[in-house]
Amino acid sequence: MLYDLTSTWLTGRCCELAARGHSRDGKRDDPQIVFGLVCTAEGCPISVEVFKGNTADPATVAAQVTKLKERFGIERIAWVGDRGMLTSARIEQVLKPQGMDWVSSLRAPQIAQLAAEHGPFQPSLFDERNLLELTSQHFPDERLVVCRNPLLAEERARKRLELLAATEADLAKIAAATQRARNPLRGEQAIALRVGRVIGRFHMAKHLALTITDTTLAWARRHEAIAAEAALDGLYVIRTSLPKDKLDAPDAVAAYKSLAQVERAFRSMKTVDLNVRPVFHYSEQRVRAHVFLCMLAYYVEWHMRARLKPMLFDDEYLDEASASRASPVIKAVRSKQAKAKDASKLAEDGLPLHSFRTLLKDLGTLTYNITHTALNPEAKITLTTRPTPIQAKAFKLLGLNPACTQ
Repeated sequence: MLYDLTSTWLTGRCCELAARGHSRDGKRDDPQIVFGLVCTAEGCPISVEVFKGNTADPATVAAQVTKLKERFGIERIAWVGDRGMLTSARIEQVLKPQGMDWVSSLRAPQIAQLAAEHGPFQPSLFDERNLLELTSQHFPDERLVVCRNPLLAEERARKRLELLAATEADLAKIAAATQRARNPLRGEQAIALRVGRVIGRFHMAKHLALTITDTTLAWARRHEAIAAEAALDGLYVIRTSLPKDKLDAPDAVAAYKSLAQVERAFRSMKTVDLNVRPVFHYSEQRVRAHVFLCMLAYYVEWHMRARLKPMLFDDEYLDEASASRASPVIKAVRSKQAKAKDASKLAEDGLPLHSFRTLLKDLGTLTYNITHTALNPEAKITLTTRPTPIQAKAFKLLGLNPACTQ
């Protein structure tokens, strides 16, 4: 089971669920709600639950565990969640007592602790798939899969250097202000306030040693701290309680990466197709119903996309392309068939390809009319628009008869 959480802001302040919390939409000044979505491994939604806007991610896990085990009657469940959701405390307090398994990842301090326990993770330690499986006394009864992504390592190194340069450039401006002839910046507290704003913006305090006096500002890079962080560039660690015969290392990485399916559902529900926001309802029951209906709509969309793939730019052979990758760590690529569709913009039968949105707009031109004649106003004459080849193909893939749909 894939599980993730998102938030959306509310219009008005009367709903009992509305509260200020960590906004995923950057709406820090507005009250919000939080809702968690449970999906299958393929990304099909099966459950949604709304929480108060100030509910922390880990606090929602227990409710979902109870729901799937008691209401749905599922005996064996492996939860896939990010490191902010399936924390060590939540695993110990919720999942282990219920006899459930998990797939998650380690936080940066935990990865550093693991590196200190096993020594530096040199590139030579990894296999051809950039995977290294090990165990740790700090995570008993768990398998740890260390993943190394060289491209990600390069990107993080580049970003760190850019942030350091940007921080030092702003600090140089403050240092110059302390030395100017007219109205120089004075006072340790005043200088520190301006420095704090710069450090807070770029988050580089851990890499710089600052010296502030009443009249000067000086800094130097902490090269040991920078080197220690650079040693972990491109590394992330998947943790799982599943044995190897149930889920090997590549599959564990793929399972964690499949959380992108939930993110896709959130994008569709919040911004692309379904527009869960803005929420104008006030009562708790109606807000929950609103989110539930949006989930049902995405459930329909998910199944429609699966059936209409031959008409869409969606990749029909994504599983085969993923299986043929040299490593699950590297970025997913589209299959040869999908690239051919992108180039030709035509399906195998020669009909034009669509996005899901443009295909629905095309299907919307098919009408069902009931009319009558002037001679017989009581008559009901049914006229259905003759489907175009694209519409006929879509209804065939959906298993529908356009003459019988209203």
